[in-house]
Amino acid sequence: MWLITLSFIFFECAFIFGLFLPGDSLLFAAGVVLASHDAELSAWLLSGVALAVAVVGNQIGYYIGRHTGTRLLARRGGKVLNKENLAKARDFLDRRGFWAIVLARWIPWVRTLAPMIAGAARMDPKRFMLATTIGAIAWVPTLVLAGYYGAGLLTAVPWLETVAVIVSIAFFVGGTAYGLYRYRQEMKKPVDEEVTTTAS
Repeated sequence: MWLITLSFIFFECAFIFGLFLPGDSLLFAAGVVLASHDAELSAWLLSGVALAVAVVGNQIGYYIGRHTGTRLLARRGGKVLNKENLAKARDFLDRRGFWAIVLARWIPWVRTLAPMIAGAARMDPKRFMLATTIGAIAWVPTLVLAGYYGAGLLTAVPWLETVAVIVSIAFFVGGTAYGLYRYRQEMKKPVDEEVTTTAS
């Protein structure tokens, strides 16, 4: 179970094909499985190791974007991946990038793309490292430990399991839709637009 969980988290955070991996549900399920074996220490250990793997994965994604993103955009222009939108993404990260990277951990698909976009947009490496670490601390232990400590409650109250599934689906669809909406809104703004408030 450890190997599967850590591998999936690494690939989801580091590579583009990680878009299709179920990181949220996998972390929660890992906590549930450990609860069935009454392995509280293992749940905490898995949280720590998976947290580190998530940070390393995002760092790899960042450097992939940093070293290949601009060249790929220059060679393969498109409606989304092009130099103009790269400039807008860089501007967005300069203004709101820190908290965008932190919150990206909770948005399926976006958490895979965010490090690559940040790298291609030349976000400051130290700033990215801090943001992705804070995001990982808030993301990984929360889901693993929620699965572990919530497993007993789900077993005792069967209808809560159905509610949990519905909430998970709603979170996935809603988070993805919101992430795409915010991306489209930001891409419509001029690069030199004045912003009165910042989240950094």
